[in-house]
Amino acid sequence: MPNWYIGAGCIAQSVWNHFHGFKLSSHISDIDFVYYDDSDLSFEKENDAIELVHKTFTAIPIPVDVKNQARVHLWYKDRFGYDIKPYNSAEHAIRSWPTTATSIGLRIQNKEPEIFAPYGLDDLLNLVVRPNKVQITEEIYLSKVRKWLKKWPNLKIINWDEN
Repeated sequence: MPNWYIGAGCIAQSVWNHFHGFKLSSHISDIDFVYYDDSDLSFEKENDAIELVHKTFTAIPIPVDVKNQARVHLWYKDRFGYDIKPYNSAEHAIRSWPTTATSIGLRIQNKEPEIFAPYGLDDLLNLVVRPNKVQITEEIYLSKVRKWLKKWPNLKIINWDEN
């Protein structure tokens, strides 16, 4: 896969689970597998990637959600109510994810783990949830915060207006 990462919630939530004393996979609804391929923006091409990733990760008990970040702008408005500009890489997309703690990608390159964390790891490792206002709305942020606090009550929430 070109320019791929696993990231967002599955990484942050595994860390939150560790600090809350939960099994690492607790409360994780899916694993975000993102990649960037702008050579063909058709759903059919993305679906081929989805099938390949699903076949590769059949042993993992958590569903894997596969998204070509080059296509996100095509469906974002239908899902979230507003347009976004096309991303130019997976890293560009990760920089726009909803919080600083979830704006993180992990992949293996040359048999070594590689982390892309444009806002660093401090918020993640200190259980801080801070809005990343690059793209998210306050409403989406608050919805995520309410959901996450029910599962991880020790999270330190930064109010929208404080950031």
